[in-house]
Amino acid sequence: MKPSEIRDAGLAARGQQKIDWVQPRMRVLNVIRERFRKEQPFKGLKLGVCVHLEAKTAYLAIVMRDGGAQVAVSGSNPLSTQDDVAAGLAAEENIEVYSWHGASDDEMEGFYHSVLDAEPQILIDDGADLVKLLHTTRTDVAEGIWGGTEETTTGIVRLHALAKEGKLKFPMFAVNDAKMKHLFDNRYGTGQATWDGIMRNTNLTVAGSTVVVAGYGWCSRGIANYAKGLGANVIVTEIDPVKAIEAVMDGFRVMPMVEAAPHGDFFITSTGNTDVITQDAIKNMKDGAVLANSGHFDIEISKPDLDCLAKEKKTVRDNIDQYVMEDGRRINLLCEGRLVNIAGANGHPAEIMDMSFAVQAMSAEYVLKNKDNLKPGFYEVPEELDTEIAQYKLDALGVKIDELSEKQQQYLASWQ
Repeated sequence: MKPSEIRDAGLAARGQQKIDWVQPRMRVLNVIRERFRKEQPFKGLKLGVCVHLEAKTAYLAIVMRDGGAQVAVSGSNPLSTQDDVAAGLAAEENIEVYSWHGASDDEMEGFYHSVLDAEPQILIDDGADLVKLLHTTRTDVAEGIWGGTEETTTGIVRLHALAKEGKLKFPMFAVNDAKMKHLFDNRYGTGQATWDGIMRNTNLTVAGSTVVVAGYGWCSRGIANYAKGLGANVIVTEIDPVKAIEAVMDGFRVMPMVEAAPHGDFFITSTGNTDVITQDAIKNMKDGAVLANSGHFDIEISKPDLDCLAKEKKTVRDNIDQYVMEDGRRINLLCEGRLVNIAGANGHPAEIMDMSFAVQAMSAEYVLKNKDNLKPGFYEVPEELDTEIAQYKLDALGVKIDELSEKQQQYLASWQ
């Protein structure tokens, strides 16, 4: 593999401290790590990882390395890479890192190419950035891919589109859709980390404010419910009638974005779609409104529309760009419209990512074990992996549950 490309190797000790902090709190991964050490399932193989590069991701890479893999790692967003963690991870044996904070679009693509230059057999992707390259400019590497896993909603959307067109060149597993991922990571992880990022960067009061949350999928419902817990009045916008009814019955007001615009103090997107907040809503927002995004790409809040409407743009605080409208209203965009939960905070809690990355690790192992029987296409994570990870987590928490008796099993199996 190519040598690491990082900002400053001198930051390694500080990065190692961060990795050491999360490691004991990722108990399921610790169990998997011990098994991987003994069994060496990935011995002699190369693994390509493209995930937000902070401490929890670093520990996942170490777990996979301890399973015998040579690991090539890139961050999946220019503002989410932590340079000290990148340095700490690059100091590990058999792990190369290609990422630094604040990378340009060209630099980011170069990092992805460096990961693919390692010719990995298995991928762990976030947003399908590696997959996209493997179906466009890096088809030379695609033939050697046995399969991979996808971390987030946006990547799932891309993979669905590829599979629907019959163009997906290798098997990919929807880690984002696994129960032990989306029920916890998307809801509790995104909910907490999003508000960590907003409060850390704005230092504004949430209680008593009006928060507009775009969508009511797993990520957005976490954001909405955390806002409710912080004392905010919450409005939800939706395009899906079923999810809209669910939001209503959870106690939230539901209305179109353009109608919510005059009410909101905070606007948060996390849908995986483009142009969720556009000039129609921006024109109706109050002075001082704060816009934040927790979706994978910086396309949910239309920055071109903000640029078009503003007479002035200035940085008023770290991670806050203020757009001054022609009428004097000030609209504040956090973290360039990129993921506020990671670019503006430390990402999801370690105990949450423990479950998500356990799904990643075990799904990658599943690809390895079943590579000869898997055809190119899009796959759900097998239910037995979800169940096994859930049991690991319960064991780590010291929680015991009941088991069905033979009579109960017979009753459930009988139509009579």
